[in-house]
Amino acid sequence: MTVQDVRAFNRFYTRLIGALDYGRHLYAPYTLTESRLLYELAHAEQLDAAELRGRLDLDAGYLSRILNKFEEAGLIERGPSENDPRRRSVTLTAPGREAAGLLDERARDTVGALLDTVAPEDRPRLAEAMRTIRGILGDGDGDGDGQRQAPGSGAGEVVLREPRPGDLGWIVQRNAALYAAEYGWNADYEGLVARIVADFAEDHDPHLERVWIAEADGRPAGCVMCVRDEVPGTARLRLLLVEPDARGRGVGDRLVRAVVEFAREVGYRDLVLWTNDVLSSARRIYQRHGFVLVAEKPHRSFGKDLVGQDWRLELRQPSE
Repeated sequence: MTVQDVRAFNRFYTRLIGALDYGRHLYAPYTLTESRLLYELAHAEQLDAAELRGRLDLDAGYLSRILNKFEEAGLIERGPSENDPRRRSVTLTAPGREAAGLLDERARDTVGALLDTVAPEDRPRLAEAMRTIRGILGDGDGDGDGQRQAPGSGAGEVVLREPRPGDLGWIVQRNAALYAAEYGWNADYEGLVARIVADFAEDHDPHLERVWIAEADGRPAGCVMCVRDEVPGTARLRLLLVEPDARGRGVGDRLVRAVVEFAREVGYRDLVLWTNDVLSSARRIYQRHGFVLVAEKPHRSFGKDLVGQDWRLELRQPSE
């Protein structure tokens, strides 16, 4: 990818959504920045100027001019902050909420009309591509038999739980979709994941093997497996995955920690995993938990030339 690729996409997208069409009714009578400011105020109980600057990355003087304009128009009111008396909170008035609601309705109608032009069978692929861009460029954690990590944020508590009916199928579907979108891997990878999951579903020892689902905001946000390896006394970490919109929240670290603690608790001597060198962020997760690279080998898999890596974590000394 080059700078020109990114700029070409930016030109396409801004033209598509009408960001450059100042005569369009979508934002009138406000600018795009003013509309975004109204949106932020409408979706928060209380914000102050410093928080607004941080959310929108605006110059302090520019933001002050917009807020003064809004206050003169009766759209906002300012007063002492409940959290910090040294700051002044900014809240929408009734006319301000009406204006924000109108802008939101226009945006919904415009995006709805845009989606009407997309064939139903193409919509999941479009949504996946959008999540991928957000995850890689801003909202972005790690993998096991693959994935990435990037700084980001998210709301809501993340919990680890046992899989429910349908979750094993979700693991196969999400692995296939994410690796196709982010790395261009073909259906061979989906076949591998399906075999791993099917073997676990058909024959596993619940005392020695487990699956964890990370859940955020009521839906799956990641997963990992711990299964018996062919070598006696050894467990294998498999299929660690974190959804793009849940990355940057330590989900990958929590899932790996759960496997390590479980494997140590039930008496495994070693914990191993296989991954590929292109998954650099995953390596950092493994290294943080004490895994050591023991071997690597080039291979052609999933439609790509890759370098496979074997990692190992010694859970207890042979003398124990």
